Amino acid sequence: PPKMERDVTRVAPASDDFSTTGIELAEAVDRVLRLPTVADKTFLITIGDRTVTGLVARDQMVGPWQVPVADCAVTCSGYEGYVGEAMAMGERTPVALLDAAASARMAVGEALTNLAAAPVAALGDVKLSANWMAAAGSPGEDAALFDAVHAVGMELCPALGIAIPVGKDSMSMRTAWETEDGPREVVAPLSLIISAFAPVTDVRQSLTPQLRDDLGDTELLLVDLGGGRQRLGGSALAQVYGRIGNEPPDLDDPARIAAFFATVQECGSEGLLLAYHDRADGGLLATLCEMAFAGRVGFNVDVAGLGADPVAALFNEELGAVVQVRSNDVATVLSRFDQAGLGDCVHRLGRPQTGDRIVMRRGDEVLLDATRTDLHRTWSETTWRMQTLRDHPACADEEYARLLDVEDPGLGGAHLAFDPAGDIAAPMVTIGVSPRIAVLREQGVNGQVEMAAAFDRAGFAAVDVHMSDLVEGRVGLDDFQGIVACGGFSYGDVLGAGEGWAKSVLFNARVRDQFATFFGRGDSFGLGVCNGCQMFANLRELVPGADHWPHF
Repeated sequence: PPKMERDVTRVAPASDDFSTTGIELAEAVDRVLRLPTVADKTFLITIGDRTVTGLVARDQMVGPWQVPVADCAVTCSGYEGYVGEAMAMGERTPVALLDAAASARMAVGEALTNLAAAPVAALGDVKLSANWMAAAGSPGEDAALFDAVHAVGMELCPALGIAIPVGKDSMSMRTAWETEDGPREVVAPLSLIISAFAPVTDVRQSLTPQLRDDLGDTELLLVDLGGGRQRLGGSALAQVYGRIGNEPPDLDDPARIAAFFATVQECGSEGLLLAYHDRADGGLLATLCEMAFAGRVGFNVDVAGLGADPVAALFNEELGAVVQVRSNDVATVLSRFDQAGLGDCVHRLGRPQTGDRIVMRRGDEVLLDATRTDLHRTWSETTWRMQTLRDHPACADEEYARLLDVEDPGLGGAHLAFDPAGDIAAPMVTIGVSPRIAVLREQGVNGQVEMAAAFDRAGFAAVDVHMSDLVEGRVGLDDFQGIVACGGFSYGDVLGAGEGWAKSVLFNARVRDQFATFFGRGDSFGLGVCNGCQMFANLRELVPGADHWPHF
């Protein structure tokens, strides 16, 4: 096919001289923690299911208090064993306003520092998906796209030994319209969204940002992949002061991030790391605070070793990570990073501390002394305000007020009222044959696989049965002892989805008679989950005589 040819010109970025001079640290903390790209994302996360399939080992929510700070997602490959997959994302769109190539490299770097929290055997196992978005045809944007693609596809990823087998693009990120005052337009900056995927050796070894205060004396270490540079261009700090800066962070040395990834995996596999969180939006300040929020502990850190400018040290968004290590293991961890050629990148920051105080110092000078509760509420205020507009305001207020309860124990261990190894199907088994259960599906249902796995482990013989099988007569209910109607997005998960499912039974004589005969036997049972439960409840109301059907 013919190649597309574009004649483009590079346009100088509209930078400015952003300086930290005169910035009060307390005010900067307050502004940055409220910025949506840094703040609590609960308002986004809780509008969708997070554990469909029953194979999700790590979702966004971390720790007993379910704080949304996970670096990556981890899933199991099956219902037996512990191998699985990890997924992480990276993006640095604001940086593209200053340097498109740096933005693309940083997107890849952030995806990798996020993915490092999962036990991945080798960096070469990682595969990337690249989602490119640009306003093709706008001045300078085509040249910026060329620079970014070349930086990632021809230089960085080959140097790291990572492939990008899939991706997509959106080249029309510009809109224009006419007003009484003349034409107007909005041009989105070049954006690369990287999704990273890799097989996981043992999902149980995945690290989270949750700081631990129940494992004795520990320390916090910063691994600074920026090599001491504290470039603030495109940072959250610059944004909240209405600026963009002039020099953005960059992934300057591919070998350094490769060594970092391998060392984190080595230390993690040996149990030397207790917590891990990458440095990204909001910089070191946000990284430390999010770790404290997840563990509901305080910390006392000293940034004197990070340069003369504490504001730049706390808010630069160079690549890196903070790890929590037992005090007895610090020397070992430092030695591992030194052997990897990263000894000058590791800084000992300080210690977590039981209680509610978050203290940041530069030597003897106290830069910030605040309560974790106050900072957590600042960080979660954006979510609270969004939820009061979108959800039930009183419920949003209650959830926000929950952060004030310092005695809240959070989620504890499960206390089962039954023996999970027990064979609950034994009373129903005759002549050594497992009772058959129909795992019933309707359009959009997505919980059938884990439901079948659960019944299989309980001693049943699970059979996949779609409503169309009953309608067409391919399957009958005569030889089943139970029916389970699964959850998911039946009928598009619209309001009244259960009633729609029930009507698909009511309005088909063959299916209605099968249900009536099945529940009329007296030795059968029905179990509904989510929309399946609504379906059974609606059957009682819609089907004549169904109110005597047992065991819903």
